[in-house]
Amino acid sequence: MEEESSVRFGLNVDHVVSGGPYHCVFDNSLKPRVRVHPGQVVRIDCIEAAGGQLTPASTLENANSIDGSKVHTISGPIYIEGAEPGDTLVIDILDIRHHGWAWTHVLNGFGSLAERFCGQTDFRIWHVDDGNFASVLQGVKVPVEPFCGVMGVAPKESGPIITIPPRAIGGNMDCKHLRPGTRVYFPVCVPGALFSIGDGHLAQGDGEVCGTALEGPVDVIVRLDLIKNKPIKAVWFESFEAQDAPIESQGNFVTTSTGQDLQQLTTDVVSAMVDLLIEKFTLEPMEAYIICSAAGNLKISVPVLGPRHAGMVTFHMPKSIFSKSIERGS
Repeated sequence: MEEESSVRFGLNVDHVVSGGPYHCVFDNSLKPRVRVHPGQVVRIDCIEAAGGQLTPASTLENANSIDGSKVHTISGPIYIEGAEPGDTLVIDILDIRHHGWAWTHVLNGFGSLAERFCGQTDFRIWHVDDGNFASVLQGVKVPVEPFCGVMGVAPKESGPIITIPPRAIGGNMDCKHLRPGTRVYFPVCVPGALFSIGDGHLAQGDGEVCGTALEGPVDVIVRLDLIKNKPIKAVWFESFEAQDAPIESQGNFVTTSTGQDLQQLTTDVVSAMVDLLIEKFTLEPMEAYIICSAAGNLKISVPVLGPRHAGMVTFHMPKSIFSKSIERGS
C-alpha cells in the first residue's frame, strides 16, 4: 500500500489508512487506526460525506432517503506517539486527490435561503473534466480545489460528540482554504491526540450557503508533527500562497446587504445574488442557489458594532465560472 501511494502521489508515505471502520463523532475512547511518530506522512482515504451512500449514479430520491446518522463519516483516528495534553499537533496538508465526481444536495428547511426554497429539494452530480473543472450545468465550470470539511482531534471529555458544529478542537470547519499547502494547528487534549479527517469537498464557496458544496470522496496525504509544551486554545491555520487569485481573474459580481441582524443580512445578500444571476444568465432559481454555494464567497465587510451601528455583508461571485453562451440576450 505504501509503495502504491508513493507512486500515485509522488510522495513518500509512511502509513495508509484505507477502508473502514469509519466514525461520525469525535471520541477519546475510539481505537486508533494507526500509530505514527511525529514527522511521519500518512495517506488517508476518505469516502464521501454521506458514508458511501451516494454515488455518481445517485438520484434525488436516493439523496432524500439516506441514513442521516452516517453524515460526516470521517477516517481515523490517528495516534501520534508522544502527543500529550498541552502540546500542539501540526498537520501539513500535502496533497488531496478527488475521484472525478461530487454531489450537491439542497435539503428542505436547510441552508441560508430555507424560507425562499421552502418545500423544495434538489440533488446534482458534478463531473470533473480533463482541465480539472467541475460541471453540473451547461455554461458553468467551477475550478476544482479539494479540501476536507471536517478534521479535528479527540476532546478531553469522555463520550462521543457530533462533528457537525465547528469547535476549538476542529470539527466541521468547512473552510475552502484548508487546501494542500496549508498548515493546521490543533490543541492536544488527550494522549496521542487522535486525529480524524473527512467530509471531502472538490470545491466550495465561503459560506456554503445552500448547506452543501461539491461533496465527494478524496484521498488525503498529511504530515503529522508536534510542538511540545505549547498549548493553544483553539485550532488555527496558515497558508503560504494567494488563496483566490485564479478564480477571480475576471473580477466578481458583488451584492450587498446592510442592517443589524447578521443572519438576516446573510439571507438577504445571498438572495440578492440569486436574483442577479437569474437576471444575467439563463439559470433557474435553484440552479443559481447551487452555484452560490459552490463558488460564491460570503464576507462580513462591516461588523455590527452596537445598536446604533449597522453592519454590511457582501457576497462575491467570480465571473470566470460563467460562459458567454448562457448570458441572457446572447
